[in-house]
Amino acid sequence: MSSAPARCCPECDGRLRTDQCETVCASCGLVVGEDAIDRGPEWRSFADDDTNPKRTGAPLTRSRHDRGLSTEIGRSTRLKGRKRRQMARLRRQHNRARIASKAERNQVYAFTEIRRLTGQLDLPDTIRDRACVLFESAQDADLLRGRSLEGFAAAAVYATCRADSIARTVGEVVADAKATQSELQVAYDALNRELGLPTGPVDPREYLPRFASALDLPRDVERRARELADEAHDRNLVVGRNPGGVAAACLYTAAREASHGLTQRAAADAADVTPVTLRTTYVELREDDD
Repeated sequence: MSSAPARCCPECDGRLRTDQCETVCASCGLVVGEDAIDRGPEWRSFADDDTNPKRTGAPLTRSRHDRGLSTEIGRSTRLKGRKRRQMARLRRQHNRARIASKAERNQVYAFTEIRRLTGQLDLPDTIRDRACVLFESAQDADLLRGRSLEGFAAAAVYATCRADSIARTVGEVVADAKATQSELQVAYDALNRELGLPTGPVDPREYLPRFASALDLPRDVERRARELADEAHDRNLVVGRNPGGVAAACLYTAAREASHGLTQRAAADAADVTPVTLRTTYVELREDDD
């Protein structure tokens, strides 16, 4: 709890006088306080509007090659004739000057693809920024030579999701990406081999909420599927298998136990696997139960 300001000098009990930022004693001249707290706003408005604190541009972001520091020349419908053509030339030259090298041009293209892809996959901004940083690291390590930019953009998003334990399959990323699955796989292998990505095996339990929501399954079925996934993990049924297929098999097994009308084809389509992949795990789960 803060103490009340002194009313008299602590040395001679004299009267205190405040002059701008200093508080001094009128008798002995002791400086009691030299800093004044400005309790007004920390921003300054040049438009005579004390209620609008906006005075800066967009925040810095790693999802742009220049961190978002560059400016843009806007467009105005008020300009006519010669002035309008002059501004168009300035805008064109300004856009060219923003990209100084081929490496920056590749970053602009790849970062745009990463922003689009993360938006399509409904991923948070942290994943977007970290994927851009990963792409920049791959570019600094000279991994892009002879490989697809779209593949590295998609691989950076997929690798970041893997590192943050966000359940996104390769098929889901490829479905919204401009790269093919082979291009993504080649780029991901290069990233994992050369940069040593902190990625581990995907836990099938991470896919259960999303697959259950896509299949419109009740909560008790999802809860039972999570118990089956725990059992499959304890019995090493997830080693060397598609985690999405294991999650779909657990959901299908739980739905069968609850007499819910779920087909193997529907569960397999939700996980983007074949019914054969699902059936393998389902049979082993049923064998141990029997």
